[in-house]
Amino acid sequence: MKDIFLLDLDDTLLDFPRAEEQNFYESLRSVGAEPNGELYGRFHLINDDLWRRLERGEIEREKLKVRRFELLFKECGIEADAEKVAAFYVKNFDNICYPFEGSAALLQELSAAGRVFIVSNGGASTQHSHVKLAGFGQYLSGMFISEEIGFHKPMSEFAHHVEAHIENYDRARAVWIGDSLTSDMVCAKSVGIDFILYLPRTMSVSYDGLKAGDYKTLFDLIQGM
Repeated sequence: MKDIFLLDLDDTLLDFPRAEEQNFYESLRSVGAEPNGELYGRFHLINDDLWRRLERGEIEREKLKVRRFELLFKECGIEADAEKVAAFYVKNFDNICYPFEGSAALLQELSAAGRVFIVSNGGASTQHSHVKLAGFGQYLSGMFISEEIGFHKPMSEFAHHVEAHIENYDRARAVWIGDSLTSDMVCAKSVGIDFILYLPRTMSVSYDGLKAGDYKTLFDLIQGM
């Protein structure tokens, strides 16, 4: 069985869309705007598109934080200060965290079998806060967050940095687990280690490799490696 586990955080261990929606509503209300489900739906799509652009190196993280609100406000005719809302959104996110049911139990099992590391593109302050709120810290041997290390997924430099900073690292003993084929899988492939696609909401994605939709299936796959 593998004993070096590299896990994404958002949408792998944490329910990111649930937290994102709550934060969106609170952020717009902070400037007197009244959000609704349609507005959130547009924000979610705009935000996702910008994060894909970040992965491709087409936009910088700091610009992304404000640009998503600028685009939304322009499209929907909202009169609000995008920079002010963006600052509130980033800070407020630190306090909103929804772990998936069974996520802590999975980490407990994995930590008993080896070492667990978080590999995330999320904001550093938010991810550290979420790990603390979720009670994950006791199971982790380390965290690699793009904002702290200077590289983001799917850059090969991110994956190589992870490998270089894990003591007694061995590719044959490592497995990368995450919900993204465009970032997590690409990172795993860039260093030639095994990858498991974890999709807690749907398994309809076209992917021929190892994949799981629940933690029991995920752990069983890891045990068989």
